[in-house]
Parts: sequence; structure tokens; C-alpha cells
Amino acid sequence: MNPVTIRKKLLAWYRKSGRCLPWRGAADPYKVWISEVMLQQTQVETVIPYYVSWMERFPDLTALAAAEEQDVLMKWEGLGYYTRARNILRCARVLDQDFGGKLPEDIDKLKTLPGIGTYIAGAIASIAFQIKAPALDGNLKRVLTRLTEFRLQVNDEKNARVLRVLLIKLLPDIKPGDFNQAFMDLGAMICLPRSPLCESCPLTVECMAYQKGCQNELPVKIKKAQITHYQVVAAVMRNDTKVLIDKRNARGLLGGLWEFPGGKVEVGESLTEALRREISEELGVKIEIGESLASYKHAYTHYKVTVHSFNARILEGNPHAKQSEQIEWVDISRLGDYPMGKVDRLISLDLQNITAKP
Repeated sequence: MNPVTIRKKLLAWYRKSGRCLPWRGAADPYKVWISEVMLQQTQVETVIPYYVSWMERFPDLTALAAAEEQDVLMKWEGLGYYTRARNILRCARVLDQDFGGKLPEDIDKLKTLPGIGTYIAGAIASIAFQIKAPALDGNLKRVLTRLTEFRLQVNDEKNARVLRVLLIKLLPDIKPGDFNQAFMDLGAMICLPRSPLCESCPLTVECMAYQKGCQNELPVKIKKAQITHYQVVAAVMRNDTKVLIDKRNARGLLGGLWEFPGGKVEVGESLTEALRREISEELGVKIEIGESLASYKHAYTHYKVTVHSFNARILEGNPHAKQSEQIEWVDISRLGDYPMGKVDRLISLDLQNITAKP
């Protein structure tokens, strides 16, 4: 495997066929950072409108550091993985206070910042600061394992370290960020997970997997455990034009987002039994459950849910936040002002549609 030949062929292909993306070109460290966090486990086509909207609202690090968490979560809503959004805000405030409002060029210092791990540090260092650092994302792992016929499990960290060493050997001294991005684009456009378009690849001569006809066998990954499916209930409690929602605690999944109160159904419970128990535990009130509204399916990284929503009415007690950060009676027409996860946003939209009907 000749690094010089690979660099020459890959960069020539990249200059001609690389993707035109809104965060490329200027190599602004802030733009590189935000785009790379958004792109983790998310398709480029999904990220582009979020990125453009984000930059309109938070055009630089100073504007972001001064923002409220709820504003940040609103701009992030729909991208999922909300811990990342909270870490972006935490990181911006640390940078504003301790680093003069700039991302450091030192890769080890980058790794000390909230939400910046090995991959994002490498991407920022190579793309924004032209430091010879590997940025080993999923696309790049796939290309590199096929190029070198790497048959160890790539989602094992010790094997990922081996791949980073291989990548460093390939990186050029000049514009290493372009090389990392070229590999990423090759993985996204040509070296696809299934049925790679090998005939269009500039590296077929160098690709050991292609030469042996085993490209569809790579990369090797650890098999994922079976995903658990939970049944969840949610209460829609109205008071005239208002509805009760609560704000999740900052830590944990969907932290800081607003939701319709409820929770997981326990073994042996009916949906209505679970909802009565959850509302008593969360809000300290007894409820009467009305008609079923709708059910919603959603998949998270490690589990799936089916959420069943019901109309409900408070029979006894004054609701208060026993398990959440706060509760609020919100006018139904203003639910769009409160950041929510995917399912709760769907409930809110359905509720607004029902309310708007004559």
C-alpha cells in the first residue's frame, strides 16, 4: 500500500467529486465543531437545514455562549441525542471563560472540553488547524477496513486505535483535513455499507478487499444486543385552552426537554393503571382517564418505545413537580415555544390540530 499514490488519487477525486457542504471552505473552527457534532449518527441531508438555522441564530461562539439552554434545545430539536446540545452550550461557556472565546489548536486540550472526544478533536484539529490528526468516523472506518482488508471488529476501541494508526500513516503533512474529508466523502458516496460502487472508486487498484472480492464482508462489527421495546403512557390534561407539561431533569435522556407527563408501563399493568400510577408519582394527583388519543412509535439508540396518549382530568390534588424540574400550564397554541423530543412534539402537534378544528 503506497501512501503517496493513495493521497494523490484520493485528493484528485475529492477536488472533482467531493460534496459541497455549507460548513466547508472557510475552515472556521467553530463551524467545523458544530457541524461535526451534528453529523454524529445523523445523515448529512438531515443536518444541513439544522446547521444553516443554527448559524443564523448562533453565528459565532460568543453568541452561543450567551444563549439560554432552552434556546439551544429549540434549535437542536429533531436532531436527537440532546446531551450533545447541552454539551455544546457547556463547551461554549468554558471556551468563552477560559480560552478567550476560541477553540484551542492543541488536540489534547480539545479532548478536555465537554462533548469533544477523540473523533471530533481530530476533525477540528485536521480541518480547522491543519494538524496531522486522524478523524475516524463511521464512513472512514469502512473505507479504511476495506482498503487494508482489516478483519478485526471495528467497534472495539482497541481495534479502532489500530485503525487510527493506519490512518495517520496515510495522512499528508499538508492539508490533512482535506484528506480526512475525502475519505469521509468516499465512504458516503462510493464505499457504501451495502453494494459499494467499486467501479466508480479511485482506489480500486489499492483496495485489498476489492482485489480479493471480499468488500461486502467488511467492516466486521460486534453484533448488537436485541433492542428492548417499552410500552409508555402519556397524559394530556387540559384546563380550558391550556395543557399541563413538565420539564425533564437536566441529566439523562432528553434532559431539559418538555414532555406530557407519564412513563413506562410496568409488568402486569394495564395502560390506564400505569398512567394513574405515573401521574400520582410525578405530580401527586389522582386523575380520571378519558379517551385514548393516539399511539406513537419511536426508536432510540438502545431501545424502542410505543407511546400511548390519553385525555385525562385531575380529580384530586394540586399538581406539583415531584420528579421533574418544573411543571407548567401552557396555552396549546404556544406549545411550539417549548423544546420537546420527537414523540412529545407529535402529541403537541396533534393536540394543536384538534384544537384548531371548528
